[in-house]
Amino acid sequence: MSDYVVRVLEEDEKHAAQTVFRGSLHHPPSTDEEWEHAADGYPARRSFGAFRSGRIVGSAQSFGSAMVVPGGKVLPLAAVSRVGVRADHTRRGVLTELMSAQLRQLRELDEPLAALHATESVIYGRFGYGVATRGRTVEAESTRGRTLPPMPSSGEIRLLEPDEMMTVLPGLYERIGLRRPGMMARPESWWRMVVQRRLSLKEHLTVAVHSGPDGDDGFVAYQTSVTPPSEDRTLTVQDLHGTSLGVVLDLWRFLLGVDLVRSVSAWLRPLDEPVELIVPNRGECRTTALGEETWLRLVDVPAALAARSYGDADPVVVEVHDRFLPENAGSYRVGPEGVERTDARADLELPVDALAMLYLGDVSASVLATTGRLTAHDPDALLRADRLFTTGAPPWSGTFF
Repeated sequence: MSDYVVRVLEEDEKHAAQTVFRGSLHHPPSTDEEWEHAADGYPARRSFGAFRSGRIVGSAQSFGSAMVVPGGKVLPLAAVSRVGVRADHTRRGVLTELMSAQLRQLRELDEPLAALHATESVIYGRFGYGVATRGRTVEAESTRGRTLPPMPSSGEIRLLEPDEMMTVLPGLYERIGLRRPGMMARPESWWRMVVQRRLSLKEHLTVAVHSGPDGDDGFVAYQTSVTPPSEDRTLTVQDLHGTSLGVVLDLWRFLLGVDLVRSVSAWLRPLDEPVELIVPNRGECRTTALGEETWLRLVDVPAALAARSYGDADPVVVEVHDRFLPENAGSYRVGPEGVERTDARADLELPVDALAMLYLGDVSASVLATTGRLTAHDPDALLRADRLFTTGAPPWSGTFF
């Protein structure tokens, strides 16, 4: 790395950073119009570049958000994105230096959590990230014109005009709230990058809003595509949220009844969303894929552990290893009454990436031990840890960035 310099990007270097990032994904450079919207993804002071001989060859950035953790507390979150290294500079430690610089900055910003979506799963575990939420891809046949299982319905559906989307959706998402561990806040820049960009580029996006007795309480954004030569239409869900499971299933019923559509597909939906139970035959709703959703990094381990709630079990002592942020390393007594550092002998020992898998409740301590990601010095502590870290529902984010 002696030939490379990693530093915060100047404003006039960000477009070149976007070109490097897109190139790392085998995409062409952004057009001027595309860059106008992509620029929101490079916040001031949070965008890093790796330089060699004055030319940018790698990038990484983040934007500020927040995530809800078990128990309902909302913690500051760094949403990490646009990470890439030019193909002729990989395997030289460039990415390691970029991620190290970013993690040090996040500590200074007092953001105890960081999250990202990984293009390649093999990359981020070595930097302390672990898969903390997962989702399933659901495909269901259209139900239009057929008798459906009875289900309480408590609202009406209306379609938004394009010029209403940016005024209605941000406030509605905020009203829906962060309802399960792993969900994250969406700053204004997210809405500009995701929704306003599509509208400005004339992409066809349909948004339906669900309204109940107390007003708007859910929404779904979707697109339709045609598969030649049959001309069958597939409706693809881009974003779907509601204040309750009933609202979400009402929106699903609407989607399944849209005319001239053969099937509905939704990517990375919650693992426990029971779409199968609202179609005439369960076999017409299939899980076609299970996938990782959010990779989580505990930037400040003691703060993150202290923020979440725990189940009813005797405390366990957990020893954590963190190569990139050694100040996190050490042992913590975790129990229903709270978390504290301790010099006591560890019951369980694990690296910080495995702790991220455990933290939101996606994977149990027993499973981590069975797969070799956690060492149990006291086997009886595994059952206690399982009860301590359990959550009522699988964690899920529902926001792509």
